[in-house]
Amino acid sequence: MKDVHVVVGVLAITLNALAALFGGWCWWRAQPSPWFWRVLRAGQIMVIVEVALGGVLRLTGHKTSGLHVLYGVLPLLVAILAEQLRAATAQMVLDSKGFESNEEVGELAPEEQRGLVTAILQREIGVMALSAVVVVVLLARAAATAG
Repeated sequence: MKDVHVVVGVLAITLNALAALFGGWCWWRAQPSPWFWRVLRAGQIMVIVEVALGGVLRLTGHKTSGLHVLYGVLPLLVAILAEQLRAATAQMVLDSKGFESNEEVGELAPEEQRGLVTAILQREIGVMALSAVVVVVLLARAAATAG
């Protein structure tokens, strides 16, 4: 079981690192990609599986340091908080551009609407790519504190 935990941990770090790098590239180019979201979600799933496996190991008597547990659980919390921030992104962009309602956006010319959508997607990608960076750092610390 411990070997599975290690393999899933390596997968979680790898997928989140890929999401961070690819997301950074998509953010830089202001060009969204469905592949970024697929890799990011796969990394998030691996984090959930990793936390679940760690919990099972802990419950079955495997002893680990408190730091390992902390660094192992924090990535899950970071992902949840990042999703909350991502969900608020559209409203933040609309507020920054001075729009008070969605109806005002509907009155814009199509090219202006596309520009606004691109700005929202770029910010969402940026938020999630940064969260993937934090997740990688925390998982690497968890691996370093494993006993």
